[in-house]
Amino acid sequence: MKHPVDVHVGKRIRHRRWMIGMTQQQLADKVGIKFQQIQKYETGMNRVSASRLWDIADAVDVPISFFFEGLAGEALDRSEVSGDILADKEALALVRSYYAIPEAQRRRLFELAKVLSDAA
Repeated sequence: MKHPVDVHVGKRIRHRRWMIGMTQQQLADKVGIKFQQIQKYETGMNRVSASRLWDIADAVDVPISFFFEGLAGEALDRSEVSGDILADKEALALVRSYYAIPEAQRRRLFELAKVLSDAA
């Protein structure tokens, strides 16, 4: 049975990897493991050791704490882990594209999206 924290950490690994446009193979090469192991980490099937998480954080240029952001204290509800919007590939692609837009235009697009969502 997958532990909810392992699933959460795996999702955060996948999100960061997607955000920077890195493949599983590229991450595996940087960390010195096989891409299948990255797959297992990202699904929460395998638990990530502290030293491996350190290497992954270095490879994707985030602090270790990044992988634990969003955890709800001691008790983590399984539905909270599975209800992650960034688990959707289309949403991740949208976020990546959004951050590729120059900042001034991105702010205007954000304001437009807020207005449109309020109107819906």
